[in-house]
Amino acid sequence: MNTPNRVTITEVGPRDGLQNESRAIRLDQKIALIDALSDSGLTRIEAASFVSPKAIPQMANATEVMAGIRRRPGVTYIGLVPNEVGARNAIESRVDEIAVVISASESHNRANVNRSIAESLEAIRSIATLCRAARIPWTGYISTAFGCPYEGAIDIASVFEIAKRLRDTGAEAIALGDTIGIGNPRQVSEIVTRFFAQLPQTPLRLHFHDTRGMALANVVAAMEAGASQFDGSVGGLGGCPYAPGASGNVATEDLVAMLQAMGIERGVRLDELLDAAWLAEEITGRPLDGRVKRALPRPGAGQRATQADYVP
Repeated sequence: MNTPNRVTITEVGPRDGLQNESRAIRLDQKIALIDALSDSGLTRIEAASFVSPKAIPQMANATEVMAGIRRRPGVTYIGLVPNEVGARNAIESRVDEIAVVISASESHNRANVNRSIAESLEAIRSIATLCRAARIPWTGYISTAFGCPYEGAIDIASVFEIAKRLRDTGAEAIALGDTIGIGNPRQVSEIVTRFFAQLPQTPLRLHFHDTRGMALANVVAAMEAGASQFDGSVGGLGGCPYAPGASGNVATEDLVAMLQAMGIERGVRLDELLDAAWLAEEITGRPLDGRVKRALPRPGAGQRATQADYVP
């Protein structure tokens, strides 16, 4: 099996995960979750989304979140922005990196940001200018790259065209999102292989939802095709407000446990990540989808499960 020696994980639970929760999450709870994730050895955390509170009320206090977290050296704290106003707010909040999102589907892009793809690409140019002036890197996310809830199959050529436009505008990396969890390992392998053929010097990140239970299989297929950067969401939090039927992202702790069992280095301490997963469950007030933390009973007071308890 051809797999990388090391994998980089971007934790998206505090943003992509919590934004889909119907129960209001307090500011102190958001900060506590991010700090717990920082303590686990994760080096990339998507901490907040600088969007209008009318659009996504759960993300209304992004600036306060960034001001309240305990910034651990070596951790990149990322803010998602939808427009130039959001980018200015993110920069003022001292994010380390910015993420922008555009859909491969016209229908989903309009549902998500009320713009055409062409209009979004033009708006991203303004964000890129701000990032360049502030010397902050940014990643271009292409959602619905593997399929759309409104349009079905997506022409992969159009995905690569958007990716090239983002790269030429200054994106440090491109992330392809399986927004509704419809991708399969063969499709993932083909798309990743073609991506590296067409954009050979561009870092690729993959964002898999686990709607149909194929997220981990898709990670393995992507690794075999040369990918080594993936998003995960603690506890399997997530979904998409504008993608009916989409479930949560691949659980970060499940991803880490699989990589560890395969002997792939990722630098994350699974026992501390599981503590964060249980905290996420307490904060949301509902059972979360991560499988590894269900493999054994939760440790009692004064106890802590070790990585060996969860991984053979």
